[in-house]
Amino acid sequence: MLVSEEALLERIRSGRLIEGPEYATEKYLEGLKRTLVVSADTELISAPAYFRAAQDAPNINAYISAMGIIQDELGHAHIAYRLLRDLGVDTDALVFERDPKAFKHPYAFDVPLESWVELVVANAFYDRAGFVLLGDVYRSTSYGPWKRALVKVDREENFHLRHGERWMEILAQDPEQKKKLQRAVDWMFVLTLEWFGLPDNLKRHTEQITYGLKGKTNDQLRQEWMSTAVPLCERLGLKVPAHYEPDLGQYVIDVPFPAEFDAERKEWLFDKGPISWDRVLERWKGRGPANEELVKAIQRGYEQIRKGLKA
Repeated sequence: MLVSEEALLERIRSGRLIEGPEYATEKYLEGLKRTLVVSADTELISAPAYFRAAQDAPNINAYISAMGIIQDELGHAHIAYRLLRDLGVDTDALVFERDPKAFKHPYAFDVPLESWVELVVANAFYDRAGFVLLGDVYRSTSYGPWKRALVKVDREENFHLRHGERWMEILAQDPEQKKKLQRAVDWMFVLTLEWFGLPDNLKRHTEQITYGLKGKTNDQLRQEWMSTAVPLCERLGLKVPAHYEPDLGQYVIDVPFPAEFDAERKEWLFDKGPISWDRVLERWKGRGPANEELVKAIQRGYEQIRKGLKA
């Protein structure tokens, strides 16, 4: 039997964790499932996205490191999908039968990673976003099973972003590789800013804070990401469209944001000025050029087995 809204909020306010559906309300469970699907899809889609770029690894040790990260990501996806299954969600349908455009991962992964340089910047930017977001969930979530599972995830995401940082430091020492790093930073930095979602004044699902599914707002998490990503790039001599403003006590984005993005050319069209978040949502829902390829890479084996069993 589900509890009342009042009993649920009292349990959360007292610091006691929600250990299963019997301690929650339907609204809490809807918010939890929505959050878990985004996390699961993001971890899952990162695996084929990273695998594609890992083919450009400069040596076997680098390739093995990338494979280790990919294995971690699949493990993180498995954790989130398993939690969803425990909540009664049909995860086979969710993973293997959904339309590619219905996946809930960040748009950034729909822009193909095509080189080792882009892969390590993704580790430094995208995995840092994952570390910021899941670190906040780990510290704040009221859902006990996820909080315990994130102990492992949090540490591994930290390793991933350190891998990206280390390789960016190595590549930045070579003038030609540094130019490639800058090109990757130019399009991936702003895509990662988008990763944190709508600004707080436009946020639609506020139950994440109310129910303790996360502790900080989108804008606060965006600032937290910039507080380490911007100094990293500045230390390596890479330009980023953001700076710290002491009078405001926060980082300021120096280009129109959000803006129109040419996914095929991997270029921001800042000259056209800022666009509305409705336009961004349209782009996200339309998905990017790698969306179908990445999802089909995951679904292909399942489809082959299903056809084989019918034969």
